Amino acid sequence: MLRRDGLLLRQPSFFGEVGPRDLASLVLAAVCWGLGTVISKAALVEFPPTTLLAIQLAASLVVLAFLMRGQGISLRGDGNRLLGRLGILNPGIAYALGLLGLMTISASVSVLLWALEPVIILLLAAIVLRERITPALVVLSTAAVGGILLVVYDPTSIVAETVGIVLTLAGIGCCAAYSVITRRFIPEATETSQVVLSQQAFGLAFALLLTLTVGLLGGAILPTHVSPLGAASAVLSGVLYYAGAYWLYLGALRRVAVSIAGASFYLIPIVGVTAGALLLGERLGAVQWVGAAVVLVAVLGILLRPAPAIPAGLPRPAQR
Repeated sequence: MLRRDGLLLRQPSFFGEVGPRDLASLVLAAVCWGLGTVISKAALVEFPPTTLLAIQLAASLVVLAFLMRGQGISLRGDGNRLLGRLGILNPGIAYALGLLGLMTISASVSVLLWALEPVIILLLAAIVLRERITPALVVLSTAAVGGILLVVYDPTSIVAETVGIVLTLAGIGCCAAYSVITRRFIPEATETSQVVLSQQAFGLAFALLLTLTVGLLGGAILPTHVSPLGAASAVLSGVLYYAGAYWLYLGALRRVAVSIAGASFYLIPIVGVTAGALLLGERLGAVQWVGAAVVLVAVLGILLRPAPAIPAGLPRPAQR
C-alpha cells in the first residue's frame, strides 16, 4: 500500500484493481446469478414467488452449513451484527420484490432494469464510502449498459406493467444499498461464509413471515402441482443464486472497492441470455452477440483498471 494526501493507494499490478483470485470469484458469482435467474424463471411456473424464495434460501442454508462443517468453520460468527441483519434487506426484501416484479414484466424488461444496479452502486459508493469514481469507470459502465441494451432490448416488451417496474426498481435499490453497506463492514468479519450464512438465515426468516402473511391474506402459497424438474429447479436455483454467488461475491468484496466489484453484475444478463440459448434453444442474432462482446470488454476494462483511492478513514481491506 502507498499513502498519499491521506489516502490509501494500492500498488499497481498486472491485474490492476482486482487480483486473479478476486477476478475469478466475481466472474463466477455472475455466472451463478445468471444461471440461477434462468432456472428460477422455470421454477416460477410451478411455485408462488414468496414460497420459491423460502425454498431457495432453505436449500442454500443447508448447502452452506454442510460446506462450512466440512471445512471446520463455526456456524456462528463474531463480527458486526448489522452484517447478518442485512439479510432482511437482501436477499429478503430485495428478492421478494424482484420475484413479485418478475411475475408481471417480461424477462428482457427485468434485465434492463437490473442493469441499473451497478450505476446506483457507483453513486452510493461515491457518496457513502467516498470512493473516487474516475471518468474511465463512468465511460466503461455506460458502454456496458449499452451492450446490455443491444442484447436484450425488445421494443414489443417495453409495454410492461407499471406495478412490476416499480417493484423491481425497489428491489434494485435494496440490493445496491446492501452492497455498499456490506462493503463498509465486511472487512471486519472473520469469515465470509459466516456472514453469508447469517444474512441468509435472516432472509429466510423474512421469506417465511412474508409467505405466512400472503397465506393469511388469501394469496397462493402452495403449488398446485410440483414436477421432479420443478422441484429440482427450485433447489438448484437456490444453491447457485444464494450459496454459490453470495459466497464468491462477498469474498471478493472484502478486498475490492464496491464501485468496481459491482461492475461484475453487468455480466449476469449476458450469462442468462447465453444460458437460454444453450439450454432452451433460443437463438441470438448478430447484434446480440456484438452487445455481449461490448459488455465483456467493458467489464474486463473496469475490473483490470487500477483501484480508486480508498479514504484513510475507512477500514483497510482484509489481506487474506
